[in-house]
Amino acid sequence: MPRYKPVHKGLKLLPVDFDKQVQPGSFEYALCYLVDHELDLSDFHARYKNDDEGAPAFDPAVLIKIVLLAYSRGIVSSRRIEAACRENMLFIAVSGDSQPHFTTIAAFVSEMGDLAAKLFGQVLTICDRQGLIGRELFAIDGVKLPSNAGKARSGTRQDYQHQAEKMERAAEKLLAKHRVTDSNSPEGAEALREARQLAGLQKEAQKLRDWLATHPEDRKGARGAVRLSNRTDNESAKMATSKGVIQGYTGVAAVDERHQIVVEAQAHGTGSEQELLLPVVEATAPYRTGNTIVTADAGYHSEANLKHLAAQAVDAYLPDNGYRKRDARYAD
Repeated sequence: MPRYKPVHKGLKLLPVDFDKQVQPGSFEYALCYLVDHELDLSDFHARYKNDDEGAPAFDPAVLIKIVLLAYSRGIVSSRRIEAACRENMLFIAVSGDSQPHFTTIAAFVSEMGDLAAKLFGQVLTICDRQGLIGRELFAIDGVKLPSNAGKARSGTRQDYQHQAEKMERAAEKLLAKHRVTDSNSPEGAEALREARQLAGLQKEAQKLRDWLATHPEDRKGARGAVRLSNRTDNESAKMATSKGVIQGYTGVAAVDERHQIVVEAQAHGTGSEQELLLPVVEATAPYRTGNTIVTADAGYHSEANLKHLAAQAVDAYLPDNGYRKRDARYAD
């Protein structure tokens, strides 16, 4: 039988040049170049106040590289990103062997806020400078994204007031029963359980009252109708999807046809796609020309949208819900 050189697949100690792992022409090479040489991260640096005192912080440039590299590989869990920075040579090279804890990664992502939008704008400017945005056709589409808020905590102010009143009535009944129990017999296991239940009801009722005090009005939709609030994440919305009802956001993006560059992307706390079309179209105005075509699916079709697009001289194609029935290709 022929003899071959051994093939090592497990752990092995090797001298590694991190710079040689990031190959020119790759996504990670472009990512590192952009972050190190093109993006303005001064707003991130301004967050840190440890020039003279305090422990050294993880470089925000490194955290941005790690997170974006992970997203490009379909890794969206902070724990998995931490593991990649510890076990995957490409992540180790890109991060300079920083190995941030998953809580550091999660906090960085959750606290980016408006700074993420600024980075997005900078990247778009660079893409435009390089001639990567074609401007011939922008396609708009969206997806429903679940949030960390429970849909059970959704409701109107009236719903929350009823819940608080119901809890307070239940607490009053428990309190009265507790007093009778205390006067007739020493505390036992049942009395302790009821005391804990009473404390829980009072605490939850107070949370509802506090929320109502800090939110004096219901959320309103685009047409002025009352929209459900959520006590955990009041920017999110309760919406129907093909997999059931979720509490979350509708993420909408506009993509340029030539190189699939995302020229606009936002998450909106509503499940109504129709009311999201015009804000997205308006946001793409700096990149559109008089010849740019805008397309979207039937979910964005409405008479009001068509009239507005016509008034703004936007060349757009939005099929209505019956277009498949009229197209012979989709006939039964």
